[in-house]
Parts: sequence; C-alpha cells; structure tokens
Amino acid sequence: MKTDTIFYSLFKTFPGIFFELIGYSASEADAYQFSSVEIKQTAFRIDGLFLPSTDTPNHPIYFIEVQFQRDTKFYSRLFAEIFLYLHQYQPTSSWRAVVIYPSRNLDIGQQEDYRELLTSQRVRRIYLNEFDEEAKQSLGVKTVALVVEA
Repeated sequence: MKTDTIFYSLFKTFPGIFFELIGYSASEADAYQFSSVEIKQTAFRIDGLFLPSTDTPNHPIYFIEVQFQRDTKFYSRLFAEIFLYLHQYQPTSSWRAVVIYPSRNLDIGQQEDYRELLTSQRVRRIYLNEFDEEAKQSLGVKTVALVVEA
C-alpha cells in the first residue's frame, strides 16, 4: 500500500517520530534499529520493526502496522505475523505491537479470539485524528498528520 511505503520511509528517516506517536521522547529511537522484515515461508510482511540495539536488550521489540483500510482479518494476520516472527527469530526481548489508524472507524474493534492481546499492554492502537492539542505541537505528530491529510 502507498501509505505503508510512506510510513516506512518516514520511520526509517526520522525514527523519533514513532516514539513521539506512542508518547515517548524522540531520543528513545537512539536505542533501536528500524527495518521491515519478510517472514520466510509465507507472504506476510510486517510494516515496520524496531529492534533494540545490542546494548539495550531490555527494551521491547516494536512491531508496527499501519492500517488505512478496514479489514476484518487484520488482527488474525497481525498476530500471525508477530508469532511467526517470534517463532523464527526467537528474540530474547519482550515485544509490543503498535497499530496506527487514521481514525477509529477503520478499527474493526475487539475480536473475541484476540481479546486478551488487544486489552493487554502488548498492543497499542493509535488513532491519528484523536491526538490532543499538546501532542499536535510535536513536529513528528505534525509530519504524520500531513501524511494522513494527503
């Protein structure tokens, strides 16, 4: 998707923007390397992956999915991607998933099969149109807003 490519380029070039989106300092990006990975033996592709640097192994891995269209199979695919990655790479770090939506109406909501994951601290859903005025002052958030408006 076009937005996936834009967000990949944005996070690759300005990784601090991602951490601003989730409420952390942009400098947190210094402890990570960003990439997009293809998981072998399937056609799954994770939109983005922040892996902690070797000197910060206690930081979590961040799986990023940018979802700009309604998809009833989205969460099954998201968790399949994550768990297949965990199976294949056997990372020692904990993990978090961040799903970025332009607005809440594209989120298919709680699905019973994934309720525990969706209500846990592991999964965070961000709705770009719901940022408060203080968050909107961040250069990173403003940059992402431009992508949404385009």
